[in-house]
Amino acid sequence: MDTKTRSCVIAHLSDLHTGSQYFVPNLLDRALVEVNDLSPDVVVVTGDLTNMGYRQEFREAKEYIDRLSCRDVLVVPGNHDSRNVGYAHFERLFATRETVVHKNGVTLVGVDSTEPDLDYGRIGRHRYSWIRDAFMERPDDFKIFALHHHLLPIPGTGRERNIVNDAGDVLEVLVECGVGLVLSGHKHVPYAWRLENMFIVNTGTVATLRLRGDTKPCYNVVEIAGEHVTVSRRYPFHGGEVIVEFDAGSNTYVRHSSCALGAVSD
Repeated sequence: MDTKTRSCVIAHLSDLHTGSQYFVPNLLDRALVEVNDLSPDVVVVTGDLTNMGYRQEFREAKEYIDRLSCRDVLVVPGNHDSRNVGYAHFERLFATRETVVHKNGVTLVGVDSTEPDLDYGRIGRHRYSWIRDAFMERPDDFKIFALHHHLLPIPGTGRERNIVNDAGDVLEVLVECGVGLVLSGHKHVPYAWRLENMFIVNTGTVATLRLRGDTKPCYNVVEIAGEHVTVSRRYPFHGGEVIVEFDAGSNTYVRHSSCALGAVSD
């Protein structure tokens, strides 16, 4: 596909935490309505669908996700989903913990970064070649990597056990593959970093009141038109704002004052 004709809209939700005392069904109901009204090409859900990985929590989460009208939904598990052998329920309901989606000149690769019953994460050396192959199958696509855990520290998240253990190696693989955007969740703090020519964008919890400081329930929307990429943060019931805009061809970018974004490297 000619990069000039590339067009893709992606909704990114994370950290539903069904079964938690802080889960607010009304928030998720509203977010799903907003996402369906948006008619995205792909929906990405980066884990913590459940609170403790129990079967009934997964069933509830699946019922919500099934209400999405989008055909292409990429779901990866979070650390809460891998508790109590929850990964078995995840595989039964969502088929796979590693997913590749090709859509309108965009390649999305989603990977399970969890370890059973542990809060920290790891991608693992055995997956690096698979990630490379998945991205390089269509080398001219705009490339997006999705996982639950963070690849870079996020301010306001406490001790940095939220970073995957092999983050450095994973970042090297992604940079080598020319990945332009990384989507993650985990600590419920929305944030964005720029590392070389790659943007690493974290979203908060979409449907719970497990909020740190002054953060609010939110989800992100990624709009890709040719080489131009716009990432917006949306708040159920309360609109939203643009976080960052960048050009994947020229590597120029604009960060908006309403967003928390740190430039690691220009």
